[in-house]
Amino acid sequence: MNTTIIGTGKMARGIGTRLVAAGHSVTLVSRDPKADAEILATLKAAAQKGASVRVVGLDSPLDGDVVFFAVPYSAVADLAKQFKNQMKGKIVVDLTNPLNNTYDALVTPPNSSGAEELAKLVPGARVIKAFNTTFAGPLIKGTVAGQPLDVFMAGDDADAKKVVTTLIESAKLHPIDAGPLQRARELEHLGLLGITLQFTQGTQFASAWKFVV
Repeated sequence: MNTTIIGTGKMARGIGTRLVAAGHSVTLVSRDPKADAEILATLKAAAQKGASVRVVGLDSPLDGDVVFFAVPYSAVADLAKQFKNQMKGKIVVDLTNPLNNTYDALVTPPNSSGAEELAKLVPGARVIKAFNTTFAGPLIKGTVAGQPLDVFMAGDDADAKKVVTTLIESAKLHPIDAGPLQRARELEHLGLLGITLQFTQGTQFASAWKFVV
């Protein structure tokens, strides 16, 4: 599958590593493609099954079947407005956590979530919340304590969920459907808690949430 990742930071590296290792092609959208030679080389080295990797600028069209938002939440609104028309009909995966500057609270309006706010900005897109409870380091490895990562997701489009589920499973991760897009509110609070615990428990962003039954 052809995928697009908006962003070239740590989470882009994590998601990108899992995707290319599963044979999916990745296009990274960057503000400065010339500055991203290192991540490009890293993902190319991880690519399997003929997966391709490239970096393009913000002025390039979004050609992926699935588009991942892997940028700070503060950058989402401007990028969503820029690519609004191109996102109609696309599956848009929001993996951001809408944190304040001190990483101890969310900045979303009451009774909403970052994913729901994004959906308002890109009408016609099929928005799925996913990967916001996973950290970049564990994503690159694919496991924590020998266990595959659980990827919680929420969304209103059943077909879009099936596609994202297939991507997650192909990356040897474990998808968990948390319900409609409204459940992104709880997932973002879970993301906040996970981030907070890194500082109180000293786990250096190497932990993961696991749903055990």
